[in-house]
Amino acid sequence: MWRRCLFTGMFAWLAAAAPASAYVAYVSNEKGNTVTVIDTDSWSVTNTIKVGQRPRGIEFSHDGKFVWVAVGDDDTIQVIDTKTQQIVDTLPSGPDPELFTQDAAGKTMYVANENDNTVTVIDLEKRSRIGDIQVGVEPEGMAVSPDGKILINTSETTSMAHFIDTATRQVVASVLVDSRPRFAVFKQDESELWVSSEIGGTVSIIDPAKRVVTGKITFDIPGLRSEAIQPVGIGMTKDGKTAFIALGPANRVAVVDATTHKVLKYLLVGQRVWHMDFTPDEKYLMVTNGVSNDVSVIDVAAQKVIKTIQVGELPWGVTIGKP
Repeated sequence: MWRRCLFTGMFAWLAAAAPASAYVAYVSNEKGNTVTVIDTDSWSVTNTIKVGQRPRGIEFSHDGKFVWVAVGDDDTIQVIDTKTQQIVDTLPSGPDPELFTQDAAGKTMYVANENDNTVTVIDLEKRSRIGDIQVGVEPEGMAVSPDGKILINTSETTSMAHFIDTATRQVVASVLVDSRPRFAVFKQDESELWVSSEIGGTVSIIDPAKRVVTGKITFDIPGLRSEAIQPVGIGMTKDGKTAFIALGPANRVAVVDATTHKVLKYLLVGQRVWHMDFTPDEKYLMVTNGVSNDVSVIDVAAQKVIKTIQVGELPWGVTIGKP
């Protein structure tokens, strides 16, 4: 009996002593041609992976076995094995892939190719290119609706959000937004689509059913000129209540009430904040700061920056998952 009690007590102690959330972050460094690996328990760099030229878009596979990274100047998507943290394969894309997204099943990838105005469709199981979709000029932002029926692509020069039917792979609508749209994200309940416009300085709120702009989020930071405030990456909590918006050379992340669309506060981060990702438990948000070559860690509940971590040269994207 005492042995069982001792064992139970030791097990409970070990469980309590174990890290609450062991995650790993991968940061693409656009100019350094590397991916920095960060342990989110210690907030320390554990590895630097040499990749192709100009890595930008980066994302975990849904099963956590791989990290995909778009290496734009090599015109391909490289595949990093998360066990070995080595490049093990490539996926076919068009010229200058930038951002990409996966369907909910993790079977299909959609890649925005900046240089030929197309979205490439990739079968992830076969790792083969199965189609291309013609879109506007300089495609970048990518998002799939939670029901998987609609793919969104934003074209920077055309200043549009294109609605693509994933079954037919045809553009079924194009919504005009402000200048140079960079990123798109759906609310989980599909009630809204948010699109950031870097030069326009706004985030457009789009009704995905009616496919019209219903409102815009604007930003006002004392002491900064309006042209210095350039929205890029967006992080939306799963409950759809709070959004974090990277404001580029404003060196701030806006915290927004996603229900009222009102800016709650601005968080000072590193220089030229670009993209972001939540830890899977949504306790923390990591943002990349391109000019200061670091990432900022934000405590989501407290809405404050708690850590800065030095990474490679010109960090662009970040993805976080289980090791």
